[in-house]
Amino acid sequence: QVQLVESGGGLVQAGGSLRLSCAASGRTFSTSAMGWFRQALGKGREFVAGLTSTDGMTWVADSVKGRFTISTDNAKNMVFLQMNSLRPEDTAVYYCAAAVTMTSLTKFAWNNTWGQGTQVTVSS
Repeated sequence: QVQLVESGGGLVQAGGSLRLSCAASGRTFSTSAMGWFRQALGKGREFVAGLTSTDGMTWVADSVKGRFTISTDNAKNMVFLQMNSLRPEDTAVYYCAAAVTMTSLTKFAWNNTWGQGTQVTVSS
């Protein structure tokens, strides 16, 4: 089993930046895909960004492309989400997720391993 712990959320003004971190522990060798989802109040959980540790490929949702970057430190079993040019519509709880493959991460999200979430609030 994999455990995920997020950190780095907070309150920021529009146009500002935040960096989220996700520390993975446990059976991390069983997952090759990690990513970030978010859930705004009253809305469903949506995919934000993901990567595969086997080949370093990354995916970013169109809504955050050019503003958010996902990266990893494999040696430390950590995944990061650098968020720049933040907008009020980016306000949400951000969740770190892990799965065996990227397809699993995005198409079968109900089966992901999830962190507890971290709140990001962007004020206008």
